[in-house]
Amino acid sequence: MTRSAAEFDRWYADRIESPVADELVRRVLGLPPALESTSLLGGAGLDEVVAALGPRDGRVLLDLACGRGGYGLEIARRSGCRVAGVDFSAVAVEHARRRAQALGMADRAEFRVGELTCTGLSTASVDAVLVVDSIQFAEPIPDALRECRRVLRPGGRLVLTCWEAVDATDERVSPRMRQVDLLRQLPRAGFADVEVTGKPAWHKAERALWQEALTIDAGGDLAMRSMREEAQRVLATFDGLRRVLATAVAPRSGP
Repeated sequence: MTRSAAEFDRWYADRIESPVADELVRRVLGLPPALESTSLLGGAGLDEVVAALGPRDGRVLLDLACGRGGYGLEIARRSGCRVAGVDFSAVAVEHARRRAQALGMADRAEFRVGELTCTGLSTASVDAVLVVDSIQFAEPIPDALRECRRVLRPGGRLVLTCWEAVDATDERVSPRMRQVDLLRQLPRAGFADVEVTGKPAWHKAERALWQEALTIDAGGDLAMRSMREEAQRVLATFDGLRRVLATAVAPRSGP
């Protein structure tokens, strides 16, 4: 089932009001204290992502489906790069803008409402693209990957973190996840040097997060209620997915 921007707006609004959910995610996934995440990429994974992106001072990073902007802002803080964040939730985008201001990074970060398949950015306008745990929401995924290719400058890098079905015929796994096949989809979108690597340690950390979420009394915390419900769904088919890190390069010539 596809979730609308309005549904995500409500989800983000609940999460912004929930320090309990943020503290849980930071602690279990080992994230930096100032990073506001609404994805499941942990601290060790973030280090790998930064190494794969190779961001540098003055270069532009597109944080696509950026949510509250946490990962892009952290990468900018570490590297000196500029961040262009795009998300289809207006609530998330507004919070990301406020967060950049609070961190003293408003001059290096710009956030806008847009889609995975239609960022609103100019062709060949960014040096790197990051998509954290969101490519499965694209409709369709190939169009989102072609959009990433379009906005990248020649030689620019794309890094995605996501999940793929262990068995694409396993009907316990959601159709959205079963359609992810980056090793085939990325070359078809025009990318070169494609690598898709399994990350079992990331998967193990996520299991620990979901299991601990089930032990917390949500009370009136809407974000924690949502997290507990998601934990029950995710853990029911957890072994049907594998965690992956995908990297690719926009060729310096060709389409």
